[in-house]
Amino acid sequence: MKHTRMRAQRQPAGSRYTHLSACVSEEDGGFTVQVRLYDEAKPEKGVWGEENAESIEAASAMLDELAAAYSIPQARIKISVRMQNAREGTRH
Repeated sequence: MKHTRMRAQRQPAGSRYTHLSACVSEEDGGFTVQVRLYDEAKPEKGVWGEENAESIEAASAMLDELAAAYSIPQARIKISVRMQNAREGTRH
């Protein structure tokens, strides 16, 4: 599976993103990362994207990079994780 990095792009003048919402889903030995960035004051101006990652760590790094690029605080980040079999990835 090829890993493609999401890239933060310059925002048009006057636009900004205040929230990041993401879903990380395990699929066929890899992970699909779906992201929505939006401004709470103008949610209709939000942007969406989807990328593949080879591991949960790579998916996490993608989300960290986006949050840092747009200075989105942790309190405004919502992430859901969907695993095929959550018990297999759990260490005790």
